[in-house]
Amino acid sequence: MNRLRRLIRYALVLALLGLVMGVTTIAVLYWLIEPELPSVQALREVRLQVPLGVYSSDGKLIAQFGETRRYPVKIEDVPLRVRNAFLAAEDADFYQHHGIDLVGIGRAVWLLATTRDRRVPGGSTITQQVAKMFFLSSEYSYRRKITEIFLALKMERELSKDEILELYLNKSFFGNRAYGIAAAAEFYYGKTLQDLSIAEAATLAGIPKFPSSGNPIVNPARALIRRGYVINRMLEEKLITPAEAQEAHAQPERAHPHEPPTELDAPWLAEMARQDAIERFGDQALVDGFRLFTTIDSRAQEAANQATRRALLDYDRRHGWRGVEGKQSLQSADQPEHWRELLKGYHPVVGLLPAIVLRVDDELAELGLEDGQTLALDKEDLAWTREYLSENSRGAAPTSIKQRLTPGDIVRVERNTEGDWQLSQLPKVQGALVALDWDSGAIQAMTGGFSFSLNKFNRATQAQRQPGSSFKPFVYAAAFERGFTPASIVLDAPVVFNDRGSGKSWQPQNDNEEFAGPMRLREAMVSSRNLVSVRVLDAIGVGYARRFIQNFGFPPETLPENLSLALGTSAEPPLLMARGYAAFTNGGYLVEPYLVSRIEDRDGNLVFEADPVRACMSCPARRGSGVDSSTPEGFNLGPAALAEPVEDEASDAAPEARLAEAAVDARTAFLVNSLLKDVVRRGTGSRAMALGRADLGGKTGTTNEHRDGWFSGFGGPYVVTAWMGMDDFTSLGNGEFASRTALPMWIEFMRVVLEGVPEHHLPVPEGITTALIDRDSGQLAGPGVSNPLNEYFRAEDIARLQQAPPVSSEQEASKESFDIF
Repeated sequence: MNRLRRLIRYALVLALLGLVMGVTTIAVLYWLIEPELPSVQALREVRLQVPLGVYSSDGKLIAQFGETRRYPVKIEDVPLRVRNAFLAAEDADFYQHHGIDLVGIGRAVWLLATTRDRRVPGGSTITQQVAKMFFLSSEYSYRRKITEIFLALKMERELSKDEILELYLNKSFFGNRAYGIAAAAEFYYGKTLQDLSIAEAATLAGIPKFPSSGNPIVNPARALIRRGYVINRMLEEKLITPAEAQEAHAQPERAHPHEPPTELDAPWLAEMARQDAIERFGDQALVDGFRLFTTIDSRAQEAANQATRRALLDYDRRHGWRGVEGKQSLQSADQPEHWRELLKGYHPVVGLLPAIVLRVDDELAELGLEDGQTLALDKEDLAWTREYLSENSRGAAPTSIKQRLTPGDIVRVERNTEGDWQLSQLPKVQGALVALDWDSGAIQAMTGGFSFSLNKFNRATQAQRQPGSSFKPFVYAAAFERGFTPASIVLDAPVVFNDRGSGKSWQPQNDNEEFAGPMRLREAMVSSRNLVSVRVLDAIGVGYARRFIQNFGFPPETLPENLSLALGTSAEPPLLMARGYAAFTNGGYLVEPYLVSRIEDRDGNLVFEADPVRACMSCPARRGSGVDSSTPEGFNLGPAALAEPVEDEASDAAPEARLAEAAVDARTAFLVNSLLKDVVRRGTGSRAMALGRADLGGKTGTTNEHRDGWFSGFGGPYVVTAWMGMDDFTSLGNGEFASRTALPMWIEFMRVVLEGVPEHHLPVPEGITTALIDRDSGQLAGPGVSNPLNEYFRAEDIARLQQAPPVSSEQEASKESFDIF
């Protein structure tokens, strides 16, 4: 008995000593580690990585950029069923313990003592996991684990349970770049947290344990097993009822990738915005949750998308069928799962869906889509598919569908305006459209090609293409500054320019290789006479013209130092052409195109706001600049010239607006504006009269061998440039003038954006007057001149014409020869 008592006493002493030693050890460890523990209070101000959001001016999401998908949420915005799913999966006693699970730690210690494993399960509460996420590395060591325990205890003392759970739900990694429960719900289910079912919440709660290898996209079988475990744990903890558990188990798993729900398709602009943000904020721009608002008007951008794609597809159809996109071995047309698999390597491209030909006879073809849907095409749907032979020739139309399609062929289909399916193909041709606010330079819309996913090259800003005759207004502006007038007579006749240095000669031609003889500059612009432009440039001097044209924002290195400049042989992107044309409708001022209007941080605080220079013709500081808002009485150039000027929206601008510098004299800008309106009213741009507006002006441009088609012009508050061409600079084909390629794109865009918008007419500047002229000689009309015309002139030009001797209307139209140098 005494021996038993001694043993009990020894055991108690040993236990006490062990307890003392344990407490002492813990105290020493805490004494050593505590100074190294980070401040828990910093978690209240932690800045989780949040992607950069790019928005239109009216708040529509264009794109998100960043390695992480994350949308931080407050704990009160997380539904109870979602919270319960995570508690059941990770830490059912979370709201009862003080940061650590003693039973779990004891189990882990026992496993360490009784097994050879250095890594054992058990012991990590949600609090410990948060400590590890924010403060500790993934290294496995006893010191790190002990630090984790002490840090968890400290967190529990200084933070509330809800704060800790909120951090856990927002920080956890869910695979596929999704961080935080809100991003996970959106990516896997395309839902907000409020819309998640119990089964979906259970699936998400099971992911953080194995985010990369156990998520429902990478390993759906494993994720389903894990989901079942979480549902059962919720039932065991009485967080759901048996009926709810049964329903959750029975729900099919429907997780699949959902990209961020962008509301506006403007990928080239999104990339420009991303680069701007990085230039301003460095790499932090993509993780600090900035919200970048662009100048883009969503309605205008959608119109630009549609106009560009329609114009390119229409051109593509005109030139015939280039063949199927691919061929697959079709084993069974009756098994959707088989042919859907064959389509997986093909993806939709801006409304053109991949389809596989299932069955074909002479009159009908049945096609299958990736979603399992089938559609039928008849012979009439293939009538356009004459075989493409070259840009100038096509083969015969098919007499049978079998001539074009066979089972297993991969093709493209799209819905037409009536909603019916039709055969299509990815176009080879490319195009771009850019629209600016002529007052401020704000980019309103931009397309850089047919599809950003196929080619990220932004042709609106990066393509260096010859603008052809659309460049002539800048040459004419230089000529008006040197004393030419819209009534000046210039000979449209053959001319040869000799290069004395090389011994070579250059003989420019008109597009139609016909010559009209002596003609006024207004008529030369309307009919786009190349030889007139060349003679005008020769008269004013290439050097002067190059220096003058740089005032419109064109870099000097892009402007050739020879007479070909008159024919638009410079190399310019559409954005610079639009910027230059803005001066012809804003009173002569050079605006700076810009895209970013403002940037907010994640809390909605303004960190940047654009302050663009503006033409602002109605600003107080512009008063006295010589603008007369009246239109001369009796002027009869047409309805555009006679229309009452409409105050532009800039009239209410604040007096402190930064004013743009003049690119050209307001009177010269007005004269060119007048000529460009005539081009639309009765010249190469006359198709635009279908819009029924009197304020439209612009100029077509077609380069040699029809490599490029341009139309730059203005109407309402917009200045717009449209371009079409091949990336490899090959020809668009005979007859593909700008009036057939770029102009329809421009018209379709303007048809949408100008609906309900008041007309804008450039006010007549002081120093501009009108006079009657002889339509043949261009001189002031004297007594007895029949059927005179009214023309605009600068005041000093009128005075000069009054002193000039009469000019005979008979002028020699023979071929002349000049030295270029």
